[in-house]
Amino acid sequence: MHKHTCTPTQPSLAERTPGVMRLSLPLLLLLLLLGAIPGDFGDRAPLTATAPQLDDEEKYSAHMPIHLRCDACRAVAYQMWQHLAEAEAKLHTPESGGRRELSESVYTDVLDRSCSQSWQGYGVQEVNQAKRLTGPGLSKGPEPSISVMVTGGPWPIRLSKTCLHYLGEFGEDQIYEAHQQGRGALESLLCGDPQGACSEEASVTREEL
Repeated sequence: MHKHTCTPTQPSLAERTPGVMRLSLPLLLLLLLLGAIPGDFGDRAPLTATAPQLDDEEKYSAHMPIHLRCDACRAVAYQMWQHLAEAEAKLHTPESGGRRELSESVYTDVLDRSCSQSWQGYGVQEVNQAKRLTGPGLSKGPEPSISVMVTGGPWPIRLSKTCLHYLGEFGEDQIYEAHQQGRGALESLLCGDPQGACSEEASVTREEL
């Protein structure tokens, strides 16, 4: 009587390797992103972010809170400079001979529009455990890897009021003259000496409050 010898089939790779799961490529990428797979990704601490907690002044005051006035002034200076620079760029034609100086009526209108804009790109963010205004023209160096910015609410109205305040305090002529000397000169006029929102003297006053 002949004995039949059964030759075992070769196990698959998954059978020979304990703990191997068959994952589709999209699922594998998702797990990598979520840090569910051990290794360089999974060993990292999870990233978390919470919205900054606003105090009563930051929530309800009709005016810009004192500790944010320097940021607000810098935002206003940037927007004034940007609007004026864009208006001047439109004047640069072969017929103009390279001259880019705006007439009084034009720069007055441009500055009014810079204050009445929506200001929707600005908000409050917590940076290094301190609340700061953030938005165009307010780069402060390295930002947190993940953070939450609160926009809308009272901030657009406060920025518009701040802009109109500086427009009334210095006047269109002086602001445009500073603009022609560069963005830094305009920011210095609005926010710097002698008691501007970003001056050292104003900073000492804020710390004492």
